[in-house]
Amino acid sequence: MEAQTSQLQLLSDPFLQLPTPTSILVIWFTEFAGSQHFVSYGKDFKQRVFATTTQLTRTREDQNSKVGEQREKGTIYQKPTPRKIWRHQAEVTGLISGVKVPYFVTSVTENHQKIESHQFTLSPQPKAETPLKILLTSDHQLMPMTAANLQKVAETIPELDGIFFAGDLVNIPDRASEWFDDIRGNAFFPCLQGKANYQLEKAGVKTFYHGASLIQNIPLFPAIGNHEIMGIFSDELSLNEQFNHPYPRFIGKRLAPLFPDQIEELELKNKTFNSDTYQEIFSLPNNKNYYSLSFGNIRLIVLYITNIWRTPSLEANARGRYREKQEDFNHPENWGYGQHIFESIQPGSEQYKWLQQELNSPEFRQAKYKIVMFHHPPHTLGDNIVPAYTDPQQIIEKDNQGNVKMIRYEYPLEQDYIIRDVIPLLEKAEVQLVYYGHSHLWNRFMSPSGMHFLESSNVGNSYGAFLGDKKRAVPWEFREKYPAIGDPNGLEPILPSLNPLLAEDGKPLPYIASNNITVFSILDTETGTVKSYYFDTQKPQSEVIKFDEFKLKNSH
Repeated sequence: MEAQTSQLQLLSDPFLQLPTPTSILVIWFTEFAGSQHFVSYGKDFKQRVFATTTQLTRTREDQNSKVGEQREKGTIYQKPTPRKIWRHQAEVTGLISGVKVPYFVTSVTENHQKIESHQFTLSPQPKAETPLKILLTSDHQLMPMTAANLQKVAETIPELDGIFFAGDLVNIPDRASEWFDDIRGNAFFPCLQGKANYQLEKAGVKTFYHGASLIQNIPLFPAIGNHEIMGIFSDELSLNEQFNHPYPRFIGKRLAPLFPDQIEELELKNKTFNSDTYQEIFSLPNNKNYYSLSFGNIRLIVLYITNIWRTPSLEANARGRYREKQEDFNHPENWGYGQHIFESIQPGSEQYKWLQQELNSPEFRQAKYKIVMFHHPPHTLGDNIVPAYTDPQQIIEKDNQGNVKMIRYEYPLEQDYIIRDVIPLLEKAEVQLVYYGHSHLWNRFMSPSGMHFLESSNVGNSYGAFLGDKKRAVPWEFREKYPAIGDPNGLEPILPSLNPLLAEDGKPLPYIASNNITVFSILDTETGTVKSYYFDTQKPQSEVIKFDEFKLKNSH
């Protein structure tokens, strides 16, 4: 059985990536291989460029998919079922910076039926002096307010030039419907292409939101988050279970049968984790999950800084951040290995050496705006910054008879790789803005040198901010100390400069962590400012409020 849910149509509108001074990539998807796929562009659409077609290798649906006729769990799919999806990519060349060119895409079926998109516009990489407005967003994950958020972005800032997306695009990356056609109406591409149809109910009022037609006309620059990574591969386990059970690579090699040094890459990925669907959907420079590029007078560095999220629970049935399930103590094949890191950023690692090289490159040193984006927070009031971003130290406690009493994990704060190893490099290189997500809130910080840290991920729902009486769930009797409130890495949150929300006692709040109020931020390179806005979905007719603005320090 194969999953196929849509009638004969394009599975997505086209979207744009990787502009150069004279070209840009146009990408779209279908559920048929087709006989040819092309972009028509320019005056009277007389120019045409043909696409290269590839098939996604891991997209599936399962019992938890909300897709097609499956509205309740398991009524169509009882287990993971392959879904055939084809990706089409064409490079439009000969473009002139600053000139918008009309285009549309065509896919021709094997039976010679033509299916065309609507008309959009594209342009190449803007010149350095071009003023730009960049949307800073993250953590969409089909969350309830995402379509509303993006709709308000477009209404507030009609002329956007690009999107920096700090990870967690969907929830389960191999579940195709989360990208394309979840029946709840808020899948990834529909929200960013104005084709969402999500009903949000607040205070008894139902409002439909459609997102915005953004990425058909402006390029998307993604960073990888933990929700872009799948765990072990299975034809039987649900996609949720597979997602939640990645192994560290060194464990996968150890568990491999025979000749562990010769295990094939595909087998190793299937036994540990992979980001294949993310890498197959997007065009990433050098096909890496970390990259750098220039866009106008911005030099953007995107890093692969993310780990598996685990529950903070210390209950016996928790495969968590701090412990293994009691029933799994003698079954290492079921261990979670704590919040293990997917790609090293330690000194000496491939990524760290690449980062050092990039920070010293002429392109970076000469850029007016030096921005670094990744998923995991270096500074936040949110929950997901605890424990420290370091390799879990496994501690196995046994009784006098040699029986396992506890398997727990410690994370020394002084070994946090982001704070200890990455941030000093960025400070030295005079990075002005570090942008990230993961904790589903808005807050910002500034280092003593003037480097700004912004988390603007309160797009769809929030898990809270931890200040005052509200404490994170942390172990109290472990060897390491895990900060229950504030930023574990020592910076004080900055109050919004314009219209902060107020606490119940009337005092201004240095964050927004709300399941009713959604936030977005805009980088404006003409003024060197970052502006943040909120919209109260409980009041659908209310205005979008600009609540914070700060200026990046001048690098020249």
